Amino acid sequence: MATHAAIHPVVARVTERIAQRSARTRREYLERIDSAAADGPTRAGMPCSNLAHGFAGCSGADRIAVRGETKPGVAIVSAYNDMLSAHQPYDEYPAWIKDAVRDAGGVAQFAGGVPAMCDGITQGRAGMELSLFSRDVIAMATGVALSHEMFDGALLLGVCDKIVPGLLIGALAFGHLPTILVPAGPMPSGLPNGEKSRVRQLFAEGKATREDLLEAESASYHSPGTCTFYGTANSNQLVVEVMGLHLPGSSFVAPGTPLRRALTDEASRRVVQLARGEERTPIGRLLDERALVNGVVALLATGGSTNHTLHLPAIAAAAGIELTWDDFAELSAVVPSLSRVYPNGSADINHFAAAGGVQTLIGQLLDAGLLHPDVHTVAGYGLDRYRQQPFLEDGELVWRDAPAESLDPDVLRGVDDPFAPDGGLRVLRGNLGSSVIKVSAVKPEHRVVTAPARVFDDQHRFTELFRTGELDHDVVVVIRNQGPQANGMPELHGLTPALGVLMDRGHQVALVTDGRMSGASGKIPAAIQLTPEATAGGPLARVRDGDMVRLDAENGTLEVLVGDDDFAAREPAPGAAATQHGTGRELFAAFRHAVGRADQGASVFAPQQRTDAPSDLPV
Repeated sequence: MATHAAIHPVVARVTERIAQRSARTRREYLERIDSAAADGPTRAGMPCSNLAHGFAGCSGADRIAVRGETKPGVAIVSAYNDMLSAHQPYDEYPAWIKDAVRDAGGVAQFAGGVPAMCDGITQGRAGMELSLFSRDVIAMATGVALSHEMFDGALLLGVCDKIVPGLLIGALAFGHLPTILVPAGPMPSGLPNGEKSRVRQLFAEGKATREDLLEAESASYHSPGTCTFYGTANSNQLVVEVMGLHLPGSSFVAPGTPLRRALTDEASRRVVQLARGEERTPIGRLLDERALVNGVVALLATGGSTNHTLHLPAIAAAAGIELTWDDFAELSAVVPSLSRVYPNGSADINHFAAAGGVQTLIGQLLDAGLLHPDVHTVAGYGLDRYRQQPFLEDGELVWRDAPAESLDPDVLRGVDDPFAPDGGLRVLRGNLGSSVIKVSAVKPEHRVVTAPARVFDDQHRFTELFRTGELDHDVVVVIRNQGPQANGMPELHGLTPALGVLMDRGHQVALVTDGRMSGASGKIPAAIQLTPEATAGGPLARVRDGDMVRLDAENGTLEVLVGDDDFAAREPAPGAAATQHGTGRELFAAFRHAVGRADQGASVFAPQQRTDAPSDLPV
């Protein structure tokens, strides 16, 4: 048995605090899922008419297996569509899985598909206002897929942004089921990310044509597989693996390779083993406080997506656990930054994997006492299993120890020689509320900004004024009425090139918003997800053009430098429009009305009811 370093006192303290805070809700959750567990195949207790419906569409051996009521049933829930490059490889997975499950002594059925939208396509467009809400739609669709009570285990097929969190939230409602997430892998490296960013800035300045920009973008996003920068999609994969929900080493294996197929087949066999009761570990028990803290630590150590300050609290809540931004911030202060993957550096996720990837990272963090080793995983007990990488030997899948040290210190480093002593994710507080900021890609000299505010209620208006030159000075750009209650909290990643141009011209520049900035948050200091949001009556609604705003990422403050009495006496600016139409937005009025605060996960499942904002529900 491996010996481990003592758990870092801060990691231990935060984990214990989460457990104490969540004691009642976690106990109630576990009692609920334990009561749903069954001895033997769930469908064996079904009335005959119900069961007959469940195998009416089957044929051959699968029909016999479902009818026979003895073999474990496995649900396939997939986010496949052929518009998303990351999800296009899933086209072939159900057939592979059915064969592998059958060979392992089970029976797999495609239980349901879930929606999967591409934030890259909708970025800066009206469709992006559906993006965050799609997470909760995916959770509900997963619940519908699993609600037939035909299944003893589940395989979840999803990669990107809101999709993996949604699948997990839905699966946790069926937390008595053993569940494995099955990834698809990244596309091959294309145009270097630094060059892509350079062309984007040239286009923002009018120094590159649309054809130049399209050529650069299509050379970056060029084939099936996940986009290779370290945004939310790849953060999903890394965090999920460190939480023990992928097979070891499966996150960043390219699609269309024999190893990718072998890992998919092995996940299928493994879920049958778990469903039979061999090392039975249902997902609701696997995903405990220790596993969640491990996920947060891995996110921080790699400078992962700020979107997970929304997703991980929402996932935790689905398992009866309360995870807060303060937990992120306290862990970030002691977790060193060990990787440099774009936008935090020039490398992409394939370079990270080649340098040792998830396995070397886990080994380093385990040896430093920054991860809990004593956790259950889909591969078995103990996180030490995740120090190993998968290989094919004579066509057989085997795991071998990964390099203990990085093979490329420009991309991945050890705890003894980090890129930075902390994880770079911080909480800012002040008279504007609470927000998060990621500073892993922000140079130290840009982390404190004091400048006059320029206030916008629309990101497109900002772009218009940038092009006229009216923003060519020190400025704190305020984009408000972009929170979950206002319009679904769209990502504002499209602002990055213009803000980068202003910074490169020597100006002090920062962004303050109640919207999101996505996993591609870069070199601009950005106080994002500000809560309470403007539309709900938050202080951001009282900021005016010319107000001096101070963003201090070093000391964790965000303030408008106006007298408290004068500021409080101001009339708030109007919130978002009460009714929104077009691109499906009218369908989500109920979500905008019921969604909770950003610091609570911005979920409709644990709502913080809107108070000051007008209702946009039909009367």
